[in-house]
Amino acid sequence: MKSLIINPGSTSTKIGVFDDETLLFDETLRHSTEEIAQYASIVDQKDFRKDIITNFLKEKDFDIKSLDFIVGRGGMLRHIPSGTYATSDKLVEDLKVGVSGQHASNLGGILAREIGDSIGVPSFIVDPVVVDELCDEARISGVPELPRVSIFHALNQKAVAKRYAKEIGKPYKDLNLIVVHMGGGVSVGAHTDGKVIDVFNALDGDGAFSPERAGGVPNGGLIDMCFSGKYTKAEVYKKMVGNGGFNAYCGTNDMRDVAKMVDGGDKNADLVRRAFIMQVAKDIGSMACVLSGKVDQIIITGGIAYDKVVVAGLKERAGFIAPITVYPGEDELLALVQGGLRVMNGEEKAMEY
Repeated sequence: MKSLIINPGSTSTKIGVFDDETLLFDETLRHSTEEIAQYASIVDQKDFRKDIITNFLKEKDFDIKSLDFIVGRGGMLRHIPSGTYATSDKLVEDLKVGVSGQHASNLGGILAREIGDSIGVPSFIVDPVVVDELCDEARISGVPELPRVSIFHALNQKAVAKRYAKEIGKPYKDLNLIVVHMGGGVSVGAHTDGKVIDVFNALDGDGAFSPERAGGVPNGGLIDMCFSGKYTKAEVYKKMVGNGGFNAYCGTNDMRDVAKMVDGGDKNADLVRRAFIMQVAKDIGSMACVLSGKVDQIIITGGIAYDKVVVAGLKERAGFIAPITVYPGEDELLALVQGGLRVMNGEEKAMEY
């Protein structure tokens, strides 16, 4: 089966064309700041991005009518269980209004639906960041007005968990796994019975700091900062999300830059990297307790999983909990096509939004 996979980012649209799971070709279509600035909202970019995609396919001399299905990256929908979702009218409407926030990924399902309808084939989204399978206990934060929420790298976490299960010949739902995704944000999730029953909010919540996010910070100090009169609400939020973590301590959100700084003798960068390793290890330990210590495997993934020092540090601190498997990087296009194929091949039923 041939498919078109669409993964929109803030200044790019990555697409891939697959024959089953074999990538025929892919491309990152980049958009200048000036091009994006013409549009008042993300949804207003829809036709602009659609034209770029269809024109590129024409340039590749690819017959768009040969496609069997289309998958778009899932966006900021209402919190939903994991799965592959048909792009229903309600789903598309919630993506357009940004029911849980505005993000470029909202365009994925919208574009998939429009292009799919134009050629008469089904369209889907797979495991958006708002996948929510938390157990009731995990929602309790200590302040009733501030429940813990599930925002994490669901697409890649689920993909690598299922990949590991397939490689060892066991059903995903029969395994207890701790999955650690380390990218621009960090999420550590406890997988059991095929669900992520607890996870650290990778966007603006708790857990380890990351290249550009602060993670859990001292509550009292944060309150003082908010009411100091020195910062606007937006400025404080930017300190937590965007300018936090390695950005704040080292002036970069690239772990490769941090590694070079350490190799060059930068003691501050070395300390921050060691603190990062310890915080992620603490998150792994927390999730081990969620699973009552019955952990079959720890899986480390995301871009930072290429860093041998970080991986070695995590193995040293958390390897006593369970064996560790490393899947560096994240192949989001493949994860999306696999979700679509599971429905098209009858392995799963499409979820209803």
